[in-house]
Amino acid sequence: MLAALMPLFNEKMIVKAYSVFSEKENPFLNPDMAVAAKYDGVGRISGLEVVGSMGTAVLNEEKQVFVPVDNINIFADIVSQCTVPRNRVVLLMDNSITPDEDYVKRIKLLRGKGFRFAIRKLTVDMFEAYRPILMECDYVLLDHKKIVISKAKIYFNKLYPDMKLIAVNVNSQDEYSALSTDGKYDLYEGEFFRMPVTSNEKEVNPLKINYIELLNVVNAPDFDLTDAADVIGRDAGLVISLLEIVNHIAINSEITSVRHAAAMLGQKELKRWINTAVTKELCADKPSEITRMSMVRAKFAENLAPVFNIAGFSSELFLTGLFSCVDIMLDKPMDEALKMLHVAKNINDALISGKGELAPVLDFVRLYENADFIEVCRRMVVEDIDMDTVYDAYLNALSWYRDLFVK
Repeated sequence: MLAALMPLFNEKMIVKAYSVFSEKENPFLNPDMAVAAKYDGVGRISGLEVVGSMGTAVLNEEKQVFVPVDNINIFADIVSQCTVPRNRVVLLMDNSITPDEDYVKRIKLLRGKGFRFAIRKLTVDMFEAYRPILMECDYVLLDHKKIVISKAKIYFNKLYPDMKLIAVNVNSQDEYSALSTDGKYDLYEGEFFRMPVTSNEKEVNPLKINYIELLNVVNAPDFDLTDAADVIGRDAGLVISLLEIVNHIAINSEITSVRHAAAMLGQKELKRWINTAVTKELCADKPSEITRMSMVRAKFAENLAPVFNIAGFSSELFLTGLFSCVDIMLDKPMDEALKMLHVAKNINDALISGKGELAPVLDFVRLYENADFIEVCRRMVVEDIDMDTVYDAYLNALSWYRDLFVK
């Protein structure tokens, strides 16, 4: 199985929910079985399995998770499969679930058990027929390019005043800005938050310059611990964070200085901590999803190193994923942002031109992140990669991020 999380933002670019996208089987391995595979394990809600593997800590701050259900598995034993609080789960239906009595009864039963509902893929001419189901829904997902939202807003406000509207296929910052300013949608889903920076009008914040210097120190070959400690000492937040980590591993030792703390952590662990902690600080003025995305990319790419037979480049892949959003962090085009960071040539090549031994892994990570599972499956066949190995690598990345930053 494959699965990925897609964020849903509000008008302030705050993530309020995640939607689970999944693929049960690789259709390229046995195309003749593609139809049969659709009904294999129909009683299992793969999205609930993903959420259970992540744990509720990933869904902090009362975030909800949208889990797809279809006309068959909606009748599965969803209650026993759900291992997270039910009021955090939104069962996402599509038009395969028709407004017939059996489906309406089932939806009402599950609502009574604490689940919430959303529906997608409804065209305007289907709204009236779907009234029995819409009355039970908390959300409706609308393709903003195929609907007149001013009219839709009036319609839903009149008939379903508590319904929240979600704009999907929002794929540019201009689209998001126009829609969020208009204020007729409640949430937004699409590629808009990942768009690369193409202009360099902004100056880099002086505080970020300090962080960039620290990254350059620790990513230099055989860096000096004292040099790193001296740069850390300029930032009180980093000092406190370092001391908290060191105190966990040095219970019976008294830490006398930042240099002492750096030495206690050691070169390898200090480098890993600085890269993650500083990246988080570089994203402090950006949507929180940028931090999560860069961190998960980093760990996922690192986990995939042996899968792509380049285990010796795992550290470089970690940094490649970590710095894949550095243009957004620094508000500069990627080539200019990387000039400020003294990254290795193979990392630079992967991020700038998509070339070198690291590039295929980064490209694979981005495809997976976008839930482009058809292309992901094709590449797994070409590279002879096991689906479950990739899925485990992704889940491990999510868990690592959860344990690292989610308190």
